[in-house]
Amino acid sequence: MKEVISTPIFGILISLLAFQIGCFLNSKIKIALLNPLLISIILVIGFLVTFNISLEDYNKGGSFISFLLGPATVVLAVPLYKKIDLLKKNFLPIIVGITAGSTIGMISIILLCYLFKLDSSIILSLVPKSVTAPIGMEIAKQLGGISSLTLAAIVSTGILGAIISPWVLKLARITNKVAMGVSIGTSSHGIGTGKAIELGETEGAMSGLSIGLAGLITVILSPIIVKLFSVFIK
Repeated sequence: MKEVISTPIFGILISLLAFQIGCFLNSKIKIALLNPLLISIILVIGFLVTFNISLEDYNKGGSFISFLLGPATVVLAVPLYKKIDLLKKNFLPIIVGITAGSTIGMISIILLCYLFKLDSSIILSLVPKSVTAPIGMEIAKQLGGISSLTLAAIVSTGILGAIISPWVLKLARITNKVAMGVSIGTSSHGIGTGKAIELGETEGAMSGLSIGLAGLITVILSPIIVKLFSVFIK
């Protein structure tokens, strides 16, 4: 059994099986809280703890899935290409919206962390919580944060965004498809974009665009914002 667990196939199969269970439960029960990714995370952690399987053994296969995050993000350019005319027509509002969303997201997390008296390393780890994992983890390293904590925050942010974004949009009475996609992609990256695609092709395309631009804007602005608000980072 140890030989099976130590192979990369084990981690891949466990991950795929857990995600399929999550998708099945989500499709049958129709509750937003039952996000497939959230369910799969709980199932994988429960399985590893129950059978005393080390994270190192799981990651021999799980790391392959993590590697595919980059290519999967790039594929989101396909629906964007189909809506390129819509992008050209709304270019300025889209750029302003993504920039404002990314900036406010970083400033608000610094102020909230200061309010709750969190350590500076935690604050710096949470600053890039709203961008896709490969970019966010690298930003955290550059800022002096903890990349593993950043990854956990990014996943949590994405799942929360996917769960509550339809409710928030409805509550705010936002019906413009471009605005819906930009807001979801800017705040909850790839996981949220999965939900945006469910809402419609335009929403998915704009959300996919927002992932890349929000990442780029965060790379540029995060050191500046951290420096400007350094008095709140102790």
